[in-house]
Amino acid sequence: MWRALLVILVACSNPSRLDSKPAKDDPWATPTVKLDSGGGGFDLKRAIERVVESLKTPGPYEAPEHSPGFDAKQPHWGVLALGGDVVERKSYSFTGGHGTELRTVIDRLRELAHDATLRGLVVRVRSFSISLPDVVELRTALHDARAAGKHVVCHAEDASNATYLVLTACEKIALAPLGDVAITGPAAMPIHVKPLLDKLGVQADFLHVGAYKGAAEPLTRDAPSKEMEETLGAILDRHYATMVDIIARERGIAPAQVRGLIDVALFTAPRAKAARLVDDVVPFEAFRDTAVAGGAWTKLDLQESLTDDVDLADAMRFFGALPPKQPAGPHVAVVYALGNIVDGNGDGVIGARQQIASHTLVAALRALAADDDVKAVVLRIDSGGGSAQASELIWQAVKELKARKPVIVSMSDVAASGGYYIASGATRIYALADTLTGSIGVVGGKLAPSAALVKVGVNTFPMGRGKHATMNTSLAPWNDDEQALIQGTMEEVYDVFVQRVAEGRGKTADQVKAIAQGRVWTGQQAKDLGLVDAIGGLDEALADARKLGQVTGDELEVYPPAPTLRDFVHGFTGVQTPFGLSSELSMLLGLAGSSELVGRARELVELALSFETTHVQALAILPVVR
Repeated sequence: MWRALLVILVACSNPSRLDSKPAKDDPWATPTVKLDSGGGGFDLKRAIERVVESLKTPGPYEAPEHSPGFDAKQPHWGVLALGGDVVERKSYSFTGGHGTELRTVIDRLRELAHDATLRGLVVRVRSFSISLPDVVELRTALHDARAAGKHVVCHAEDASNATYLVLTACEKIALAPLGDVAITGPAAMPIHVKPLLDKLGVQADFLHVGAYKGAAEPLTRDAPSKEMEETLGAILDRHYATMVDIIARERGIAPAQVRGLIDVALFTAPRAKAARLVDDVVPFEAFRDTAVAGGAWTKLDLQESLTDDVDLADAMRFFGALPPKQPAGPHVAVVYALGNIVDGNGDGVIGARQQIASHTLVAALRALAADDDVKAVVLRIDSGGGSAQASELIWQAVKELKARKPVIVSMSDVAASGGYYIASGATRIYALADTLTGSIGVVGGKLAPSAALVKVGVNTFPMGRGKHATMNTSLAPWNDDEQALIQGTMEEVYDVFVQRVAEGRGKTADQVKAIAQGRVWTGQQAKDLGLVDAIGGLDEALADARKLGQVTGDELEVYPPAPTLRDFVHGFTGVQTPFGLSSELSMLLGLAGSSELVGRARELVELALSFETTHVQALAILPVVR
């Protein structure tokens, strides 16, 4: 919201961006606006311009933005900061956006690679929070810049696992004098909250279809099953192999030696240099000055500053006075499908950056199907699934879209269970080697808090007419007959899921069942099994979409689009304060602090609570692998 207000202020300070000739009644046409009663003058336009200039100018005790005598028209180096949370699409709240979009970073690197005045990049890397598949795509963009003839040298104060893998794409790596490199190898931390539920007196009553469908394990078991251990072992093996391969290839170290270095794990700066993990140990400023060798340099922004190139059209689009900006003529559309798959409208277009709501996404897919200028659609998926019903509705919309134009799926970190369900009917499917996918199976159940309520003095007495009248209202576990009913429903949903995959992948149902059973596969395994078509990222998917859609231009239409005031209003009017079991569990977990483990435990409980309204789901719950 505050950004929109700044947009308006800055735009109003320069209305000529919409019309080069100011209107006769334009208040800015007279340079001085009289505001005081004593006859003095106050130039409001100039005041705003000074505020904008001050936002761009570093303070007297801040680092300079460029070298002395810098001239943007002459050859120079760029200093670019990278790091932090890297996400597929930035989420929004009233306090602003959160995270840096992967595509923003990649597009910026590609733009700089073709800047004729730019000799090279000095990249100042801080710690990344990024998945391994996204690391692979980011590294590709860095290599592309080098292939375009730009020098790319990097400096970090410390680096661990994913951050170090990004650094290895640079032609030179420097580390701060007291920095360290930690290449500990990939790790996963399964979190099981069954003991917590037991203490509360809450029973997790869950069923599954598929021998490897372990989505409910964190709620129903004290520890991972042997099937889950096998699945996680395969994932860790794949991530480990990728890590060894990248370091060995980029740093010119034998794979066996890299495995030995990973076992050592932690390297101080001098030891990292001795092990050839870095090239130099030096403070950033000295590294930068050496890299540019006396040449000019300037600080580069990853994105346009709030005060750069904002115009009245931006503000008008935010308030709905102008339609969203879209490419003219034939083009490709990219649709992001991110987060849990949920029924209904969810939180609208704002929520589409964090959840996949069936009604919201289906409407978008149908609109794209009806737009003759959209010649192909890339569906970018990062989801562990969710509602089976919602997954089916989205699958149907993808089928309708595919009947009119090519639909190319690009899998990000995870496209499993419902995430694979909605992908399975596409024209072609791309995944990275370390993407997690598959998990063709179904889980169903509910949390039964009746015993917990008894502990605090609340007795419940479910009553009804009909043998199973209280089946969905009782707070007790299901009885044997009710479990049989749920299991039967899940078997039918599983059969439909299998049939959808068989139809999309050109296999028989029996062939799909042989590789289903809830089993999670890496992208490379999925490629070998025929669940995906090719190993590649979003760039490869876009290139394929342009080829199949016969599109020559690079301009893209992106969903969800830039948010508008209407999106904020519609998105946040549906937010409700949780009551009952949800709020009690959240409060209890909150007492333990805000660590990553507590956050993950809270996510598990919230996913479990989602079964209160959606008893059968195509969902994969997997620990984060770092």
